[in-house]
Amino acid sequence: MRKQKGTKFKFECWEKFSCDYTCEVCIYLTFQARDPASDSLISFQTLFSDGGCGADFTIEWRSLACRLSSNERLDDYWDKSGLIDEFYMGDMPKWLSDEALAADNKKFYVVQEPDFLENDWLYLYSEIAFYAKTDCNLTTSPRLEVKKVVIETKEEYMTEAREKLKAENAIFYISYKYDGDDRSATGLAGDHRAIVRKTMDGKPGHMCLEVARRTEALTSPGETSTPITDFTKFVEYLDC
Repeated sequence: MRKQKGTKFKFECWEKFSCDYTCEVCIYLTFQARDPASDSLISFQTLFSDGGCGADFTIEWRSLACRLSSNERLDDYWDKSGLIDEFYMGDMPKWLSDEALAADNKKFYVVQEPDFLENDWLYLYSEIAFYAKTDCNLTTSPRLEVKKVVIETKEEYMTEAREKLKAENAIFYISYKYDGDDRSATGLAGDHRAIVRKTMDGKPGHMCLEVARRTEALTSPGETSTPITDFTKFVEYLDC
């Protein structure tokens, strides 16, 4: 992924787009991205899988491919039994309490202001969480103010806590605010919480994001999910 490899490609334009509707929604994308270092355009292929909303109100989205454009066969099998520890599987965790954060600070990292500037994908996580909880079709990318992010891993950090920003498997507790700038989502203006769990099965281009649509009892019984409709920022985050 981009943050592991230290590259920073920027989305430029779509080339191809196709969908396959089976037990999951699979979206095949070919797009161009610009390498700021050389100002050159590079063609990428990615496969996005939308697993929908589970019984526990958890949305599951996966990247099953992200590579330079090629005719080689994709390895689109997600290996749950591979490198993913059981700590990152099963039901989503509850919202992190202040007591838990204070009691075991080797497993947690409170993201600092400079980290947001260097890791803009943290804002993407809040946007994904916002899309996951809304049933409306936003006409613009929502303006969200990220107020606090805490990263949890099973593993304790070795040198400094900010190492958790590069963890392959991690849980993110995000507090953010939406100002209601889009008319179609004015009812959602205010403070929000999000729990996002990221896992990687060790295969190149593979990543799974699970989003808890309710962090406590915040989801109404009749609430349904809407698949993400704007993939641009998601694929910007990916890097082959």
